[in-house]
Amino acid sequence: MRRAYKFRIYPTAGQASRAAQCLRDHQQLYNAALEERREAWRMRKVGIRYGQQSAQLKEIRGLDPDQGRWSFSSQQATLRRLDKAMAAFYRRCKAGEKRAGYPRFKALDRWDSVEWPSDGDGCRWKSDMGRVYLQGVGHVRVHQHRPVQGRVKTITLKREGRRWYVVLSCDDVPACPLPAAGREVGVDVGVTRFATVSDGEIIASPRFTRESADELAAAQRSLARKNRGSANRRRAKAKVAQVHRRIRNRRADFHHKTARALVRECDVIALEDLRIANMVRSASGTLEKPGTNVAAKSGLNRSILDAGWGQFTSILIGKAEEAGRRIVLVDPRHTSINCHQCGARCTRPRQETVICPEHGAIDADVNGAINIASRAGLGSGQAHAA
Repeated sequence: MRRAYKFRIYPTAGQASRAAQCLRDHQQLYNAALEERREAWRMRKVGIRYGQQSAQLKEIRGLDPDQGRWSFSSQQATLRRLDKAMAAFYRRCKAGEKRAGYPRFKALDRWDSVEWPSDGDGCRWKSDMGRVYLQGVGHVRVHQHRPVQGRVKTITLKREGRRWYVVLSCDDVPACPLPAAGREVGVDVGVTRFATVSDGEIIASPRFTRESADELAAAQRSLARKNRGSANRRRAKAKVAQVHRRIRNRRADFHHKTARALVRECDVIALEDLRIANMVRSASGTLEKPGTNVAAKSGLNRSILDAGWGQFTSILIGKAEEAGRRIVLVDPRHTSINCHQCGARCTRPRQETVICPEHGAIDADVNGAINIASRAGLGSGQAHAA
């Protein structure tokens, strides 16, 4: 298996300054490579690829001492990052998407990570010393709160506000199979309830963004009153980022704990294969044909994003793989609106209830969870076997 480990690091003042300069120089390299590709397109030249730009690195490092002090492989990783962004843009264009999203120049506050693609090439993980070595930065102290298993493949330096982290991507991480639990369930995720299990268990929705809405709004109002470029604005911006980071961390903690409980207690877990990006599209429409119920749809979109179904599914699949459990993704169409007993199409007068013409009122979430479990039992889902 492949796993990622994220640890907070505590650089000295000098190391923090050099780490910030490392991010700045890699950001400038990315922007310069993007500008070269844009100019080549304007001049109708042959398209520039990663191999051509990577071949220029030796000359760039010789002419610019700032670029020459960083790892060659980390700079190659930055150029690959641009190449992936361009490939994704062309893929969206071929798919006919209206907003293909051409890669943009990165502002420094939007460039928060640098990757070293191979342990030992410009970087070194030193677990016994509690340090990580990064070329140009030095040996930085790491708070390693859990052991690292497997073989360290890549090392990433990451900045979040004023905090620094190192992310290790490891191959050959051993699995830790759990004993059989004798429980197979379907799980229906929602907004009012975070999740409903087919055997009747209900997991409440914590709604972290809504809980912190007042604090976030106050921080954003304070930011809006500050003059651009001022120190006060930088501090206010950091406060907004801190609130967002706290919300994100609380949500991730909830997802990890919920996923761990399900994996520990269930052998097979069935989920809907949701297309979340389609579900949270705007209802605003166009000027010629405006949408309907825009305010209600916006509120629903915020609730879906606050629940974080996609992150939860990814975490659940990873923990299930580690524990030797099985996750099955099923077709989500009509799982909540079809009666799980007779299959008849129900009406839904309220969000929490569906009414079957034969069996009367049924809890919509429980009905959906049972249908998800039934579809997984028929083998119609896509299995992720650990």
